[in-house]
Amino acid sequence: MPFVVRAAKIVTGNVNGDVIDDAGVLIEGNRISGIVPGSDMGRFRPQEIVDAGERIAIPGFIQTHIHLCQTLFRGLADDLELLDWLQAKIFPLEAAHNQDSMHSSAMLGVAELIRGGTTTILDMGSMNHEEEVIRAVGEAGLRAFVGKAMMDVNDSYPKLKESTKASLASTRELAERWHNSYDGRIKYAVAPRFVLSCTDGLMKEAFAMTAGLEGALFHTHASENKREVKAVRDRCKMDNVEYLHHLGLLSNKSCLAHCVHLNEKEVNLLKQTRANVAHCPTSNLKLASGIANIQHYVDEGINVALGADGAPCNNNLNIFQEMRLASLLQKPTHGADAMPAPRVFRMATHDGAKALGLDHEIGSIETGKKADLVLLDLERVWNPVTSDSAEALYSSIVYSAGPENVDSVMIDGTWVYRSGEYATLDKGAILHEGRKQLKDLLNRL
Repeated sequence: MPFVVRAAKIVTGNVNGDVIDDAGVLIEGNRISGIVPGSDMGRFRPQEIVDAGERIAIPGFIQTHIHLCQTLFRGLADDLELLDWLQAKIFPLEAAHNQDSMHSSAMLGVAELIRGGTTTILDMGSMNHEEEVIRAVGEAGLRAFVGKAMMDVNDSYPKLKESTKASLASTRELAERWHNSYDGRIKYAVAPRFVLSCTDGLMKEAFAMTAGLEGALFHTHASENKREVKAVRDRCKMDNVEYLHHLGLLSNKSCLAHCVHLNEKEVNLLKQTRANVAHCPTSNLKLASGIANIQHYVDEGINVALGADGAPCNNNLNIFQEMRLASLLQKPTHGADAMPAPRVFRMATHDGAKALGLDHEIGSIETGKKADLVLLDLERVWNPVTSDSAEALYSSIVYSAGPENVDSVMIDGTWVYRSGEYATLDKGAILHEGRKQLKDLLNRL
């Protein structure tokens, strides 16, 4: 039955950034079929109206770089730079996963993401047990691109690598089985981990695989850390993004995580190929990787979206924190007017959808798009009452709000989080299982 979600304001996230006072989002099935002014509510029966009171309706947030396989490792890999972090902590922990611990790790992450208003993610898994991540995401109701991390080189931790043939075969099997599964909410992203963990052949074959899967993506890390950049230059005789382009791996279907250290030629290559950047400011700070020149990338017309990365290099999966930092980190270099709140909000919604090739389906509250939306209570907890202007509203969302202000979350026309309670998940059971699986995993180390 069609129903309308009436809110005090609707932040549409459309190209004009329109904010509509006292209106409703009309939903039929899993689609938005219209925006209804408050004055027209009389044409609906009471049971067809979900009255959100003073809450604000926004598009669901989209995170374009997540590692659900690592959520179980939160707090176990602090105070290290990237390559040491991988070798000493993350690779051994990922190698210790079994099916149960992988599923538990993914469920912990999914619960956190939904609670924080994220409705769509691009996730990179580990080498093994990717099907458990897919099941967790699908059963919880999240929208996602997923893919196992492909690695046929790993000199720093040889236990976590596989042959080129095995990596390609398992990836192809996963993609063919799960792409467009769970009513189309789950799609596949072919995911070679990064240049240093992959042969040229693996990289090229992985990218070629996306051509046979309509809507599939190519997802990898690039230029995150200065030592990594130097190691790539030493091995490949060119910088990271230059090398990816040399192999023919850059297109609008490519999403590159981080891109902290780029030369101007690489910036131009991203612009020319329309490759997308997943900016992860909290992770880049915590791993001491640096501050990406995001304002410059945006000025050059490069599509930049946001992601929290993994829990052990961030310690939470909070899109509000990523928005706030994405703005503040650019201001000392580019001026106080750099990355204003409406622009950063767009990075977390529309630009994320564009990076995933789904901007015609999600990323804004508009007629015909999927019914992915979030209700915010901006007066909950500590947020003060502010001006009713659109400018102040964007400011409150980007600079002041947090997961505690998320009241309800809808994905694909279904409430997955309603009035502060999970509709598809058992939080207590997820936490209990997480404690057990973490203990067992650490024992396996």
